Amino acid sequence: MTTSEIHREADCATTKEIRDAAPSHYVLKIKSFSLFAKNNIDKYESSEFEAGGYQWKLILYPNGDKSRNGEDHISIYLVASGTIPFQLGGAIHVAVRFSLYDQICDRYLTEQGRVARLHAFRAECGVPRFMTLKNFADRSNGYLVDDTCFFGADVFIIKSSGVGECVTLKESTSYTHEWKILTLPSLGEDSLYSEAFTVGDHKWKVLLYPRGNQANRGQNLSVFLFLVDAEKLAAGQKVNARFVIRLKGPYNVVHHQPEAWTMWFSSSITNWGWPSFMPLKMVRERVSDDSCVIAAEVTVLGTVSKLP
Repeated sequence: MTTSEIHREADCATTKEIRDAAPSHYVLKIKSFSLFAKNNIDKYESSEFEAGGYQWKLILYPNGDKSRNGEDHISIYLVASGTIPFQLGGAIHVAVRFSLYDQICDRYLTEQGRVARLHAFRAECGVPRFMTLKNFADRSNGYLVDDTCFFGADVFIIKSSGVGECVTLKESTSYTHEWKILTLPSLGEDSLYSEAFTVGDHKWKVLLYPRGNQANRGQNLSVFLFLVDAEKLAAGQKVNARFVIRLKGPYNVVHHQPEAWTMWFSSSITNWGWPSFMPLKMVRERVSDDSCVIAAEVTVLGTVSKLP
């Protein structure tokens, strides 16, 4: 269970949550917390711990980091420790979530700032005004019980995988290609293609199975839209098209028209269409003079390619 709120402290947007899960990377338990002030200890630096392949430390200002407007607050930071491979101009992007254990309710108050860019000249990030000393010391809040408290940290390194895609939307200009076929009911070929036509900078053909394909053989006319240059598409490239195919007779009489489809075409998916476009019995009845037109209306809506 978590609850959250967003607020702004020290010109840095942070998010606070209440959660049940313990810190995943480091816990700092402090006994006799009040002795920090009594002994004039303004800063505590934890031991090293590993997260995301790097070494880190927590830095705690028990009475506030006054150099960053942290008066009357607990201030807490994450700092890169040891040798970090900061090459010239290099950087590490890190998201850190600090936590404080509520010993009464057995849950954690967490606070996370923006993703920080750490480099050779800035090796730490944190929250100068993590919590007011008044709220921290109030025993009813459960953060300081018997002068003991628990801080923690979750550290996440943000690394780009280099994987992404670019979606390019196209102005939707439709084009209708008409393919005149003679003797359709008596065609002997298992399949045949129309001549190629261009829509949206891509070449297309209509793929026709006069006697049906696969399970539809002998039962239905099968018609598909085929992307001719699909083999030229690189891995991850796709073309989005809206299309409909009509069977027309003389005087532009439409014998059959299914609903339009919007589909993605790629090197692995080269065609879409209707295996059961029209029963062959109906074809023989309506195309009595053996001539017809198969009209493919195609609109290319967009393309997808990998980011370079």
